[in-house]
Amino acid sequence: MNYNTSLEPIILKEYGRNVQKLVEYLRTFKDVEKRTAQAHTLIELMKQVTPSVRETIETNQKLWDDMYIMAGFDIELDGPYPKPEPELLGKKPGKVPYISNRIKYKHYGRNIELLILEAIKKEDPQEREDAVIYIGKLMKSFYGSWNKEVIDDAVILENMKTISGGKLDIDLERVREENLFERLYKIKRKAPEGRDNRSNNSRNKNKNRKGGSNSHRRS
Repeated sequence: MNYNTSLEPIILKEYGRNVQKLVEYLRTFKDVEKRTAQAHTLIELMKQVTPSVRETIETNQKLWDDMYIMAGFDIELDGPYPKPEPELLGKKPGKVPYISNRIKYKHYGRNIELLILEAIKKEDPQEREDAVIYIGKLMKSFYGSWNKEVIDDAVILENMKTISGGKLDIDLERVREENLFERLYKIKRKAPEGRDNRSNNSRNKNKNRKGGSNSHRRS
């Protein structure tokens, strides 16, 4: 009996030993055209072995690359994709550079700063004011998600002026009177346990009373 410990190690375990044996069998074909035709059939089998893989251009190329890897890159095919370089197999991906931009107020996020920069570019006074009001609403919503305490509109406006370098401003009294910085996203507070049941029961009682009085009148 052949035990797995005595066999050649599986190169790509997601396909199993049988697929790897079929790849080795492909190498026995001397005719490149026939070998390529069999390779196409094997690719379809590899798709069935890994059904979670969606059929796209990238995944199809990965299947062909995996076939070359299982063959030890020692196979010639007229496939739809070029043979990958063996050096790329063990190559580590490059490091993703960190964003060096410092966020002034982290609870607002980088996108608020980008919106403020865009608002500064607006030359039309009405468009700039509309942008200030919209950004103020967003800032108040984000602050409310970060801190449950009620924030004064003066703080929102002061933070906006700081981020914009004093280029964005609006009359604070008008903001307060017209509630211009009302939050876009209101926080839903959970009702205490049993409160919904009590309110539903009271509604049902009121309905029963009304229904009883109406039936009494008809009689």
